[in-house]
Amino acid sequence: MLIILGCNEPLTSERTALVAVASNFASTANKLVNVFEKETNYRIKLAIGSTGKHFAQIQNGAPYDAFLAADKERPKILEQTDLAQTDSRFTYAHGRLTLWSPQSDLVDSNGNILFSDMFKHLAIANPRLAPYGRAAEELLLQRGQWDVLQPRLVQGENIAQTLLFVDSGNAELGLVATAHVKDRDGSHWLVPEEMHNPIEQQAVLLTSHPAAHAFLEFLRTKRAQKIILTDGYSVP
Repeated sequence: MLIILGCNEPLTSERTALVAVASNFASTANKLVNVFEKETNYRIKLAIGSTGKHFAQIQNGAPYDAFLAADKERPKILEQTDLAQTDSRFTYAHGRLTLWSPQSDLVDSNGNILFSDMFKHLAIANPRLAPYGRAAEELLLQRGQWDVLQPRLVQGENIAQTLLFVDSGNAELGLVATAHVKDRDGSHWLVPEEMHNPIEQQAVLLTSHPAAHAFLEFLRTKRAQKIILTDGYSVP
């Protein structure tokens, strides 16, 4: 599923750029765009979706001007295959994974609920499409639970859909982006970073559009990094 936000004008123009953004970063990206647009004469339209689907769309000619991925691998491939502007790739955030349930007493401080029969379904993002899903798979593999939990896994296309599975009651708990649940009630286990490969989220410029270039430069500023930190990510 692809969602394009702010479509009351042409998707691209001399001063309006179209930026593909990973689902986990949608809320934060909106905050960043609001500040950026107040400080400049540029406009940014956000296309929200899974990193895997955005990557495939870009390879097939989708007219995005920049890409905020949830991993570093796909932006690197775009750079290596000349589908991105040279030397434009950089890390804008590091993501964290959290095991979360809206039930206040379900998730314990070490995630040992996953070894129990106290839940029927665990929601994760599709590891083939979403870096947070790949991190969830790595966690479960490390703990020897990947094969055991297969009958109880429900997979979302992206991390936002994964959270929706938990919110709707289709899963009692989920491995989701920390940024999505850090201020929500319920029970949490912040997964130690050493239990999966780093979720290094990189951005890359796809065209020479001045608005896209200015927005990616803005992401490097202290003001933007403060917003990113406040939303539950770490910054380089």
